[in-house]
Amino acid sequence: MRKTNRHSFRRLYGLCRRLAKRLALLLLLPVMANSLVLGAGYDRPYGDPKLSRSVVMAPNGMVATSHTLAAEAGVDILKRGGNAVDAAIAANAVLGVVEPMSCGIGGDLFAIVWDAKSKKLYGLNASGRSPLDISRELIRERGHVRIPLKGPLSWSVPGCVSGWQVLHDRFGQLPLSKILAPAVRYARDGFPVTQIIAGYWSGSEGILSETRTASRAFLKNGKAPKEGERMSNRDLAKVYRAIGKEGAKVFYEGWIAEEMVRYSESVGGLITMEDLKRHTSEWIEPVSTNYRGHVVWELPPNGQGIAALQILNIFEPHDITAMGHNTADYIHLFTEAKKLAFADRAKFYADPQVEKNLPIAELISKPYARQQAERIDMTKAAQRVPAGDPLLKHGDTIYLTAVDKNRNMVSLIQSTYYGFGSGHVPGNVGFTMQNRGTLFAMDDKHHNRLEPFKRPFHTIIPAMVTKDGKPMLSFGVMGGDMQPQGHAQVLVNMIDHGMNVQEATDAARVRHDGSDTPTGDVMTNGGRLIVESGVSDEVVAELKKRGHNVSRGGAGGGYQAIRIDHETGLLHGGSEARKDGAAIGY
Repeated sequence: MRKTNRHSFRRLYGLCRRLAKRLALLLLLPVMANSLVLGAGYDRPYGDPKLSRSVVMAPNGMVATSHTLAAEAGVDILKRGGNAVDAAIAANAVLGVVEPMSCGIGGDLFAIVWDAKSKKLYGLNASGRSPLDISRELIRERGHVRIPLKGPLSWSVPGCVSGWQVLHDRFGQLPLSKILAPAVRYARDGFPVTQIIAGYWSGSEGILSETRTASRAFLKNGKAPKEGERMSNRDLAKVYRAIGKEGAKVFYEGWIAEEMVRYSESVGGLITMEDLKRHTSEWIEPVSTNYRGHVVWELPPNGQGIAALQILNIFEPHDITAMGHNTADYIHLFTEAKKLAFADRAKFYADPQVEKNLPIAELISKPYARQQAERIDMTKAAQRVPAGDPLLKHGDTIYLTAVDKNRNMVSLIQSTYYGFGSGHVPGNVGFTMQNRGTLFAMDDKHHNRLEPFKRPFHTIIPAMVTKDGKPMLSFGVMGGDMQPQGHAQVLVNMIDHGMNVQEATDAARVRHDGSDTPTGDVMTNGGRLIVESGVSDEVVAELKKRGHNVSRGGAGGGYQAIRIDHETGLLHGGSEARKDGAAIGY
């Protein structure tokens, strides 16, 4: 009897010790994560103490995005025989459920695909156009100087579902119904609301409470769900099931379209069945520049991807490595190069299907970059370069990337622009309509002026890097006008400073706000330079001395990346520590 009691006691004691250790670890995890992100240098037992997490490595496939459930859904599709395109669509659909303020099928989509069979890159512009009945005169007649940020006048036709369909038609392997099945389950049965997403959600509680359909879809008893709470969206589950079964046609011509149009008419919107039926997504040629032997690929306007190429072209003649990471010289050069690129962005970035002869090739040429670089004074910040838009810094977006065992690679970005887009859910459909239309200019002579059946200027940009004709890196950085700035910074971190895919995102960032914009806003007083805590006080003082308006804060962004190591054949993944997601491989 005593022996049995002693044995039971030892088992109970051992169990208590194991539970205590696990509890201690759980309590420490948030502290560890916060310390790492803020650059406090938590002492990891092995590896770089400045990293928020280790590089994720895997032999077969990988998905990286801003929510672990979405990344896992993509990886599960890879394991079931799907390819990178299937995985990307699956992850995007799940993100529309679990991170609905940042993306969804009421928004637009852009993608770059590396097809391993043809060894070619393909670009997809799945952004929608303005309604046929809209005009600058109508906006003015309704009492607005510019297109409102919220409400039905900010709508353009959602291109996301069309983007899924054309990606799947060209490259997909599994049936669309199987690809969307994980998203259907989470929408129907519920999902846990994670920490950062709960914060975003609570910030939109006011706008969501203004309409019955938005409240129905995204609030619980009039309140945003809290961290750790279970949330579902059965209206969206029904919509996803229909798309999986019938394809994009049900969205643009079937009952979902009818629901959108019925709601639009009820709230003074302009979207009609004709607008939805006429939507098409477009396969386009990616454009590139060579940066120190690496070919960096972006998509041409109506997006802003070429701004990253313009910044890198201005960098190339400089010895960035010798300048040092986040030194005053480097941040000054970066900021001035960004101002120049965004000046061009404000004037020339528009829908090339409507605005003919836009000088895209000239803007990303090396001779033009040399000409632009001559305008930079390394001792003084420029105060009046046609400049930035306070609207753009608020963009809520998701970025994801996927690679499969055959080394097909997808770089995909998708958004409804502002948090929860226009704030309107068009009927009992479980998704918000985007407010991309607010990025049109009202100037009658501007390339990006509002006109019927025209795609607005877009902030969301996917990217890819090839070297020696092989795919090397698929990556993106979310966050409105931070996106080209983030692209340039993480590439400099990798190429000039030798950082791995995780170090490149953990390093402190800077962001310049206030350049001229495609909507007509003009930079004043040199704009504002925001630097993260990893930039030293001495550097900040020197930047102020050169005339920069510097403040401390979060530069933002939402980076995800997958690199192919061609020597080992392995995949290396990195994920934004400022978000809730991860890179997951198998």
